[in-house]
This record gives sequence, structure tokens and C-alpha cells, in this order.
Amino acid sequence: FKYLTNWNFIIQTVYFGLCVANDLCGSNVRPSGRGERCRLQRWRDNFLATVVFPLGMFVVLTFWGIYAIDRELVYPKALDKVIPSWLNHIMHTTILPFLLVDKFLVYHQYPSRKAGFVTIMSLALLYLTWILWVAYYANIWVYPILKVLQPHQKVVFILAMLVLFVFLYLLGEFINKTIWGEERSHAQKKKKKSS
Repeated sequence: FKYLTNWNFIIQTVYFGLCVANDLCGSNVRPSGRGERCRLQRWRDNFLATVVFPLGMFVVLTFWGIYAIDRELVYPKALDKVIPSWLNHIMHTTILPFLLVDKFLVYHQYPSRKAGFVTIMSLALLYLTWILWVAYYANIWVYPILKVLQPHQKVVFILAMLVLFVFLYLLGEFINKTIWGEERSHAQKKKKKSS
């Protein structure tokens, strides 16, 4: 569980399981439709917005970005003997099209930006704490890139990754708003009426 890829794989699996459960016994109510969103749909929407989409995009972009620069920093060549390339692509590539198809086919109501930032930063800080704990107690940097960076470079790198996490949350919100703008305006009107 030291790799974010593993966390992401579990989170994506739970999310798509939640989608199936919601499709079978939940609701897919849009704000422009009649009826209330069930708790399962609210959990699904919130989970996608604050964890699933930003984390999935983060794994794809950072893995392939660092891999393109120097694969030894993120996925040493020795792993090719252990992990076949098709499995590598399942873990680091296929996430992207599945998330984008989901964005285009299903409306997701985003939480307030503050709630979204708190959730995504909590996840990022939890994982950062885990990486630092492993480095301190096991004397192993989970990712080889952290081994070669100087302390001040590590700080800059980690801060840049946190900024990327926030950016990816905002990107997900933007994509959702662009595709489902009319639904979003209905949701805002419903909130104002109930207030």
C-alpha cells in the first residue's frame, strides 16, 4: 500500500462498485428532473468530485510525466520483468478514459469548493504523511525521484504536487460545469428555493 497507484486502484474499484450499486438501487436524479437524490447518489457524486477524479488524473499525469523524463525515477526498468506492460497500462492509463466517459455520461453534483478542497487536501496530506513515515521508519523512499532530490527540492516538488491536486479538482469541476452547465444552474436554483 505504499504506492499511490494501489490506493487509486482500490478507490477506483470502490467508486465504480458504488456506481453499479447506485444504478441498481439508488437514483440518478438530475436537478432538472423531479425527485430527490438518494444518499447513495450524493455519496457517489461527492466521492467522484473530491477523491476519484482528482486522484485518478493525478496518478495518470504524474506517472507518465515523470516516466517520460526518466522512467527510473518512478518505474525502474527492472519492474518490466515482474509487471507486464498490459498491467502497467491498466494501472496507469485506462483510468483516464473511464473517468472521462463517466464525466460525459453521468451528471455529478459537486460539493462546495471549500468542502472539495478540504477533502482533496486531507487525502493528499494523508498520503504525504504515509510516504514520510515509510521514509523515516523503513529508510526507503517510496518513489525513486524523492531519493535523488535535495531537501529543498523535495519541498518544492511536494508543494507542486499539492498544487496539481487542487488544479485537478478545479479541472474536474470545470469539465462538469462545461458539459452539464444547464443541470448545474437547476441545482443552484433548487438550493436557493430550499433556503
